[in-house]
Formats: sequence, structure tokens, C-alpha cells
Amino acid sequence: MYSMLNLQGRTAVVFGVANKRSIAWAIAQRLASAGAQIAITYQNERLELEARELIAALPGAEGFRCDVSNDAEIEQLFAALKARYGSLHALVHSVAFAPAADMNNPFLQTTREGFRIAHDVSVYSLIALARSAAPLMTEGGSLMTLTYYGAEKVVPNYNVMGVAKAALEAAVRYLSYDLGRQKIRVNAISAGPIKTLAARGVSGLGEMLKTQAERSPLQRNIEVGEVGNAALFLASDLSSGITGETIYVDCGYNIMGF
Repeated sequence: MYSMLNLQGRTAVVFGVANKRSIAWAIAQRLASAGAQIAITYQNERLELEARELIAALPGAEGFRCDVSNDAEIEQLFAALKARYGSLHALVHSVAFAPAADMNNPFLQTTREGFRIAHDVSVYSLIALARSAAPLMTEGGSLMTLTYYGAEKVVPNYNVMGVAKAALEAAVRYLSYDLGRQKIRVNAISAGPIKTLAARGVSGLGEMLKTQAERSPLQRNIEVGEVGNAALFLASDLSSGITGETIYVDCGYNIMGF
């Protein structure tokens, strides 16, 4: 193991842990295994119970409540993080949402409110979190978010979320420019389809998984731990010269023409 993958003495806050199958949980586990101190957020009381069961299984991890669509809760969270840890070194944004009707209906039928919600929760939240995290990243740091290939190519049934992910990837580039002077890097991980709770909201997931396995150069679907490995790389000093990028963890599917 490279010594530069040692995250001892560093603190990472992870947004988007829904259950033990979520990408955010795999990332939290991987960063913790490298020695990072982990703060995990949960959206509300309904999600707190399962989140706390996971947090208890991760030595040294602590839980904090935060609805990323609420500026007051974001402000309270980062005040609590500053009081508890002093500084931050990494932030993982694994948050996305669109109303079911706007996901399931043809893109042409996207409602104004559905479009607003998808972009507020899935895109603006990264900007809001970055703005609050930056003052705590006194030694520089790494911000990362999760995206998907539907941001750049049409994926049937992905609909408004594809447009939101395209905006998210653009936000990564603009944030990387704004924060680079503070030695804060901002990147996106474009993960292939995985059977997570969030992915089940996309109709045709089974067909997506089948196609990915058949057509990707590695002839298989990715495993959630592989996304965790990419996140560890981005959180570590090994990625010190990388910012504003979208890194694909999809068994090479994105390079294929058909």
C-alpha cells in the first residue's frame, strides 16, 4: 500500500449514506480503512435509525443531521463539524433526487417544479456544501461528487436526472476553478450502474446492467467497492494534481461507440 494512501489524521464528511448498499457507504468504509476520521450525515429522523446502525459499525465515525436543501441546516452542520474536528480534508457528495413522476415520464413532460427540485438537490447542494466546507479546508482538500454517463449521452429512462448530472459535472469544473487557489480539488466519479436504492428509481435498471456487462471492455458490471477505491485515490495525495475532472469507474463502458 502506498504511504500516500494513508489518511491518518484527516477528516472526511460523507453525504448520501442511505443503507449498507449505497455508494456513499462503500466510500465511507474505504476512507475509514485508510485511517480517516469519518463524519456521516443523514437527511432526517426517518433515515437516522439506519444511518446510526451503520455509523456504529465504523470505528470512530460520528453522525450528523443535514438536509442539503436547507441552508440553515447546512450552516448548523458545518458549525458542528468545525467545533468537533476543527478542520476538514475531504467531502463526499453522493446526493441526487428527482420526483418519481419526472423520472418516469418522458423528458418532454418534465415539470417546472420537478426540474427545479432535481437541480436543487442534485446540483446546487454541491455548491452550497463546497461554500461551507472551504473555510474548514485550511490545508487544502478534496471535494468529490457522484455522476453518471447519462450526463453526456442519452440513457433512456434517466430523463431529468441526466440533465441534472450534466449540470453537476459543469459545476465541478467551475468549483475547481474557484477553489483551486485554496488548494482544494473538485472532481466527479462517474460510476457505472449499481443496484442501489437510488438506482432502483430508474426504470429499466436490469437492462442497463445487462447492456453494461455485455458491451464494456471488461465484460462485467462494476462493484461498489471499486467506486470506494476511486474515492480513496481522490481523497489522497496521489491525486494532488487532478481537479475539475470526471473519472469513469464503469469497466470502460463510456469509451464504446456501440
